[in-house]
Amino acid sequence: MGVTALKFVSTRGDAPALDLDEVTLAGLARDGGLYVPAEWPLFSADQIAAMAGLSYADLAVAVMTPFVADTIAPQDFKRLVGDAYGHFDHRAVTPLRQSGPDEWVLELFHGPTLAFKDCALQLLGPLFDHLLQRDKARVTIVGATSGDTGSAAIEACRDRDALDIFILYPHGRVSEIQRRQMTTVPSSNVHCLAVEGTFDDCQALVKGMFDDAAFRDRHKLAAVNSINWTRIMAQVVYYFHAALALGAPQRSVAFSVPTGNFGDIFAGYVAAQMGLPVASLCIATNRNDILARFMANGDYQVHDVMPTASPSMDIQVSSNFERLLFDLMGRDGTAVAGLMRDLKTTGHFSVSENVLAQARGLFRAGTVDEPGTLAVIAEEWQRTGVLVDPHTAVGIGAGRAGRSAGVPLVHLATAHPAKFPDAVEKATGVRPPLPDRLADLTTRDERFDVVTNDLATVQAVVADRARAA
Repeated sequence: MGVTALKFVSTRGDAPALDLDEVTLAGLARDGGLYVPAEWPLFSADQIAAMAGLSYADLAVAVMTPFVADTIAPQDFKRLVGDAYGHFDHRAVTPLRQSGPDEWVLELFHGPTLAFKDCALQLLGPLFDHLLQRDKARVTIVGATSGDTGSAAIEACRDRDALDIFILYPHGRVSEIQRRQMTTVPSSNVHCLAVEGTFDDCQALVKGMFDDAAFRDRHKLAAVNSINWTRIMAQVVYYFHAALALGAPQRSVAFSVPTGNFGDIFAGYVAAQMGLPVASLCIATNRNDILARFMANGDYQVHDVMPTASPSMDIQVSSNFERLLFDLMGRDGTAVAGLMRDLKTTGHFSVSENVLAQARGLFRAGTVDEPGTLAVIAEEWQRTGVLVDPHTAVGIGAGRAGRSAGVPLVHLATAHPAKFPDAVEKATGVRPPLPDRLADLTTRDERFDVVTNDLATVQAVVADRARAA
């Protein structure tokens, strides 16, 4: 595999192709699309086998280097990766725990903010800083969160002089722990905006700011949501990490992924395109089941968002699904742009049976309702003595339904149970404690602004506080 830099293209086909460093700072493409590599780099079975036994940081460098190539000096990239994963609570970074015969849990919550988002954002924050210092530039980061992205992004970006970060979250629709992990950070470059609406509203506001070209350029906007390709790139690593531990490339591995915005599971798709033997990817949804309904009939129909015990999945418009559509539609950006226009104007689009069949070649889907989520938490506690958070419980419940016999199944555990203590306690009678380093979280002072669900209002707040204009 060569070191020639990959170009990245928009899923809507009408934006310039960029290098990785440009994509990292740009986030969303100027035509409203999302960036993906112009082609998927492919590892041979021998190359994958040679990765076995590497430390997580060394594996991360090996997996991501085809995307990075020479856009970042190799020694700088290795240092950034080593720093990113050097302060996780577990030496393995993302350890595997066996939970049954041919069944495993991949624990992704050992980072600073106790959620899988740390696996990508602990790299993205320093990478932003490196690129900005190199270019003597400054940016304004804007992001939307359904709970975990916000705190992970803030932790990665706090106190960095070259950037300001604005995180939008749905007021009253995240857990208290999730909220406090964002709002108790005192750093002057951190701004938390509680939007009177849903996560989908927050996401629409962020996209609205990017779509306003004059505003975007004036304040040098950058993205930390999984619309930023670098987030997806970093998440690919733990699929390789788990599969290698379970015998890849000699045998294939199935994964079940609690799914909201489709970024985490899309990283599994990318791993498969790169040659990792992925048997299947289970799209695990709560009662906000738009993706499961799509997999059933090829119809993507937006419904109202319903609050659940797994709030990070309370999403109807899954942004990263557009990246998968791009491949399913033969990388026809014009066709994808048409579907996205239909979605925006009617809240709905449909795909052909052929496109749906392609999706079903790798993906399956399952839905776990609220009683089912609590039942899985209780069962895991009784059977294994391990507490799991409600998102992980959705993944376990959906993953077990319809699994293939004889294929190792890995459930992605996306958050520490202490981030959702009410649901866990309701299911088990046990209230999970926070780690000692966060024990005083509920007594720390909070700092946030409640804002209306209005683009002009949010833009005014950002314009007033951002330093990059």
